[in-house]
Amino acid sequence: MTNDKQERARLLLIDDESQILRTLQVTLGSQGYEIKTASNGLDGLILFREWRPDLVITDLSMPEMSGVELCREIRTIAQTPIIVLSVREQEGAKVAALDAGADDYVTKPFNIQELKARIRAHLRRQTADAPKSQSVSVGDFVIDVPEHRVTVQENEIHLTPKQFELLLYMAQSPGKVLSHRDLLNAVWGANATSQPEYLRVAIGQLRKKLGDRGEIYIQTEPWVGYRFVAVADESKPQD
Repeated sequence: MTNDKQERARLLLIDDESQILRTLQVTLGSQGYEIKTASNGLDGLILFREWRPDLVITDLSMPEMSGVELCREIRTIAQTPIIVLSVREQEGAKVAALDAGADDYVTKPFNIQELKARIRAHLRRQTADAPKSQSVSVGDFVIDVPEHRVTVQENEIHLTPKQFELLLYMAQSPGKVLSHRDLLNAVWGANATSQPEYLRVAIGQLRKKLGDRGEIYIQTEPWVGYRFVAVADESKPQD
């Protein structure tokens, strides 16, 4: 995605604090983004369905529908990047939002320059990091990149964008131990290397969706990272 395309991207802002909405609308609108706003989760979901933005920024605690519920509803219909805004006391809600399909979070009060950088990074990653190969076939897995589909032993599993990106990255290095830092940088960007909860939540989600073989396919290397094993009945390889 070129800079010009990023500047014309559609951003949907959802927050019940009018001052935050006004500030974000003015600041991000001055960057060339097309902006629409909603003051509660339900109105935000309706607007999302009608307008189909390129990126969503949402608060967590809102009337009508929470940010967690909103993330879950959006993920049933689209893979649009979602950044959640939260206060420090909402640690449990942040994890729940990531579990519901959010891609990133920023803690209030936030630095507007950091938020701008994260917006640019998510818009870039929609297209810039797509691999040349249209599919990856390894062991029990077939990953169809253009169709965003994953089949495991011919059974399709449904993944959020970050789950898909994480699995794809690991599947390109089967049997290799990938460090926490490497995985965070590859999937969430350099700013996320100090946010281990992103990876912890996503790995837990992937294992759950892979069923009773989840911990065989994705093995923990304590204090180091994770190893992807492409065939469930393989014994754990040694380095």
